[in-house]
Amino acid sequence: MPVIAVAREIKRLHPGNDLEIHYIGPKDELSLLLLAQENIKAHTIVAGKIRRYFSFENFIDVLFKIPFGFLQSFFLALFMMPKLVFSKGGSGSLVVCLCAYILGRPIFVHESDSAPGISNKIVSKWAKKVFTSFPRTEYFDLSKTLLVGNPIRKEITEGSIQATKEIFNLTLEKPVVLFLGGSQGAQALNDFVLSILNDLLQDYEVIHLCGSKNYRSVKIESQVVLDKELEKYYHLWEFLDEVQLKHALSAASIVISRAGAGSIFEIAACGKPSILIPLPSSASDHQSKNAYQYASTGAAVVIEQENMTHNFFIGKINYLLSNSEKMDEMKKAALQFAKPLAAKAIAREILEYLA
Repeated sequence: MPVIAVAREIKRLHPGNDLEIHYIGPKDELSLLLLAQENIKAHTIVAGKIRRYFSFENFIDVLFKIPFGFLQSFFLALFMMPKLVFSKGGSGSLVVCLCAYILGRPIFVHESDSAPGISNKIVSKWAKKVFTSFPRTEYFDLSKTLLVGNPIRKEITEGSIQATKEIFNLTLEKPVVLFLGGSQGAQALNDFVLSILNDLLQDYEVIHLCGSKNYRSVKIESQVVLDKELEKYYHLWEFLDEVQLKHALSAASIVISRAGAGSIFEIAACGKPSILIPLPSSASDHQSKNAYQYASTGAAVVIEQENMTHNFFIGKINYLLSNSEKMDEMKKAALQFAKPLAAKAIAREILEYLA
């Protein structure tokens, strides 16, 4: 999503037809579909992963996948000879940037989290510029670091409550609580939502994004536990596209989410109070660091996963949604933290460098 946000801004700032945007990365069907919709030509490579714990898969990745991914990336880069490489880090980015470095191509890096991943730590040594999202981001050379925020699609802030009512069949008789399950650790959140569902629906209407992998099981279980009189207040979705997400955010009174940078900055840009539940197993504990840095502004409340109990969680939501002054403070803090022009700032830096 950040790559798409930056690409859109590049096209807005440079509307001519003399610029091509390509994507190189591991194969992911949803990503390929979204990139194709943006007319970004995607090239897939084999991506190995260096795990921070012992695993026999490390041997396979280091000895076979990473070298093969490097060869794929090298021939792609040699054929394209890009004027500039913009890296978001993650699986597959290291070999692409290494090829760019060998070929003398300039590299710009963006780090979403307050605790960088291994790939961005390495690539930052070769990068001309390093963009960061959080004011306190670890590790990078400050002389080439620029704080811009996390790139979001600016369209995400253009939701409409009326459109949300039609899309999700909302009653709007009660405040809307939006659960964003995320791609990682969604199962634990889903199980917890189901365990408190009937009590939650007594006072609130719920939009629950559970993830594609979990949708079938969550749907079956929710049909078993759900009080039929409350059924109209529960809206289960496996995936929200851009249009659905922006409208869901517009209608939400509060958002419950993991603490990935993408979610945090989208929630902030929409000015929504939130409860963040960091993924305990996130690399370098980056979700916890993201969550507490964001919460220090007053925009969010952090609840560690091991502390999520029925009464405590319901009590926290009741307290926040019954306290209009506190909600207003959280909304203002979220908007002050938000950097909705991050994608535009990065696009401008890229185009100025190319010029």
